[in-house]
This record gives sequence, structure tokens and C-alpha cells, in this order.
Amino acid sequence: MDAKVLIESFAEFARSKNVDRPTMIRILEDVFRAMIRKKFETDENFDVTINADKGDLEIFRIREIVDDNSEDIWDFDKISLTDARKIEPDFEIGEEVYEKIELEEFGRRAVQMARQTLIQKIKDLEKDILFNKYEELVGEVVTAEVYQILSREVLLIDGEGNELILPKGEQIPKDRFRKGDTVKAIVHKVDMMNGNPKIILSRTSPVFLERLFENEVPEVYDGLITIVKIVREPGERAKVAVESYDDRIDPVGACVGMKGSRIHAIVRELQNENIDVINYTENLELYVSRALSPAKVSSISVNEETKRISVFLKPDQVSLAIGKGGYNIKLASKLVGYEIDVFRELNENEEEDVDLVEFADEIDAWIIDELKKTGLDTAKSVLALTKEDLVRRTELEEETIEEIFRILRQEFEQ
Repeated sequence: MDAKVLIESFAEFARSKNVDRPTMIRILEDVFRAMIRKKFETDENFDVTINADKGDLEIFRIREIVDDNSEDIWDFDKISLTDARKIEPDFEIGEEVYEKIELEEFGRRAVQMARQTLIQKIKDLEKDILFNKYEELVGEVVTAEVYQILSREVLLIDGEGNELILPKGEQIPKDRFRKGDTVKAIVHKVDMMNGNPKIILSRTSPVFLERLFENEVPEVYDGLITIVKIVREPGERAKVAVESYDDRIDPVGACVGMKGSRIHAIVRELQNENIDVINYTENLELYVSRALSPAKVSSISVNEETKRISVFLKPDQVSLAIGKGGYNIKLASKLVGYEIDVFRELNENEEEDVDLVEFADEIDAWIIDELKKTGLDTAKSVLALTKEDLVRRTELEEETIEEIFRILRQEFEQ
């Protein structure tokens, strides 16, 4: 294989991978200089000129002519007068010899190795370009097509045929994909695994929801409305705290849109995830009240030392504050940065009840805490539910719940 064929085939391959001309020339020169070092031990006194467009390659070895008896005669950049005159008979001491080295002089094996090295270098460069491209896109939304569905992940391809990965843990639980589906997600992270870029996508990240708001709500994209914080239980519920520095703009109304037009587009993309948009305020008590929406809070007590907030509600508001599966109170706690405990307010004509704390000698403290997390703070509030209700609302075993019922009933029987 001569130089012209080698360079032209490499240049064509490089152009197909969208490698720019200066980078192509640099790679060619690096490979040819590596060949020179292998044969001549150094490339310091070699000049390499490449014209990738025409497939031209010129390699010149440059040496200074010295006397045959000179001590420098063995230096890599020196040549004896006798050897120089074999190249050109009228050379004199002190002149420089430019000796052209043909590619064939390196041997067929070296040329084949050079070809393989060139292709590998382009492939490595392609991986670096892909890694750098997606590293800059971390946190941005991309659209890709599903081409393979595996048990632990879905493989997608972008518009350029690059493989992207959507792990099971980064999928919304209600997501169901088929080959050929178009999927939106954010670039979650980019890793280099064994020399290959691994691009991980996510649909569960709060950042994905933030980007969807930016796409659907021009005021968010333009910075007129700021998203202060997002908390999510993917596919179930999300709470988004927003604020505007312009009094003329209602941040909640702008995010929801006319008749919910803007929020509905986001909800559909997130598999009907219930999204609460909340007006942010630095007034903690007001912020907590808004975070627990749609429940109406009667009163609030804040303990700064323990970072806990006690919220008191009318009995019919407790279940609204807790929400289906406990998601409402869990997300409200994350949004405000405090642990929220829900307590029922007793009506004046309600029969005397007993606080669960009174049973601390018979019921473990962690069990009482578990019950309180779901708004059950008194004996009667627990007894008003069935065993099945408690199994569903707490993480307690059936045997434990039966024992709780026995202890509480015994109190009222006495």
C-alpha cells in the first residue's frame, strides 16, 4: 500500500466521522512520526509534510555533513562526508542533507500497522467527541428513539446513531416503551467505561421536570419566574415552588396556564403525575400551609431545634394532608426542609380520647412515630381504621397492628 492510497482511505474514513481537517492532519503526522521513531529511534531531525486532500506524503531526514573522522559522526543528526556524497556527489562539510524517505522503506508490516493505528485513533477521537458533546448536555432534555428493551434498561439511539441508556431506576414506574417510540429525557450523567462513553438518561430527576416547565412556560424560560425547588415521587406526585420578582406576574397562574393548558402538557409527559405548583414565600408557616395543599391547616407549631413542624388539622383534612400513599406529606416535608407531624384537632363535643404517647410503656416509640407520620396521633383515630387500612398506610406488620388494636381497645374497655 503506497502513501497516496493510505492517506486517501484514511481521509475518507475521517470525513465520514466528521473529523475536521486540522485534526486529521495531526493524527496522520503523529502516526508517521511514531513509525519514524520505531525505525530511526528519533524523529527530531525529520520533516513530515502531508496533503490529505491529494494524498501526498513527504518525509525528509535532515542531517549535517561532518568530516569522516569527526567525533560527532555517530550523532543522529550528523552524516559523514563520504555517505553524503553517495546521495549527492558535490556535497561539502557543514551543509545539510535532505534525504527523502519513501513509505516503502518502513516495510509492508509497518504500513499495515499504521493503517490500523490511524483507524483506531479516529475511533478513539470519535468516542472523545461523543463524551465531550454529552458532558456539555448534562441536565438538558434530549429526544431519542427506543431500539432495544432489556429487563434492567432501555437502549435508545439519538439522531446520529449514538447509543443512550435509560436505566429502570431512571424510568417513571408507569413508563411503557415499545421499539420505535420517541422518548424525552434529560442527560443525567456521562461516564467513560473501558474507553467507551456511557450516556445515562433520566425521566425521574427533578431537573427533567424543571426543563419541561422551561419548555412549556415562556416566563420560566425567560427568567421572569424562578423555580425555587422541585420535589417528586415520579409518576405519582410532584410539588414545585415558584416565585416571581415582578408583582404583575402570577407565577402559579402562569405555570398552570389558561384552563391548565401548560401544566397538562407536562402532566401527560410524566404519565399523569399530579403536579402541585406552589407560590414560594419565606414565611415558613405560610409555606407549610401551601405545601400541604389541598388540605386546610388550622394551626402550626415549629420546633427549630429538632427541625420538626407540628400541623393541626380538622379530622376531615387529615387524609388530604397525608395524601394517597402518604406522598403529599412526604413531599411537603422535603419541600420545606422540615419533618412534618400531622395532628387531629378534637371537636368540642367529641368524646375524650387518649394521645398515643400515653401508651409508650406498651407500644414501642418507633411504632408510635410510624402511626403519627400518617396523622394518627390518638387511640381513637387508630381504632377508627381497619387492619387493612393500617397495613396500606404504614409499614407495620399485621401481627404488630393486631397487638396495637388489643392494647388500645383494652384502654377504653377499662
